Amino acid sequence: MATKQLKVTLIKSLAKKLAMHKNNVHGLGLTKPHQSVVVSATPENLGMINKSSHMFRVEEVK
Repeated sequence: MATKQLKVTLIKSLAKKLAMHKNNVHGLGLTKPHQSVVVSATPENLGMINKSSHMFRVEEVK
């Protein structure tokens, strides 16, 4: 069974954000606003997304 894929888009700038939020964004592979990446829905990735959820737009890829 394949894991779900999520498309994560950074919608806010990293300027003046906490180091924890910056680390979560970089851990997901994002570097600048309006950039998107597709990641698998593992517990590790979901945790990073939940911690900084106000900075992301998340969509499920079919």
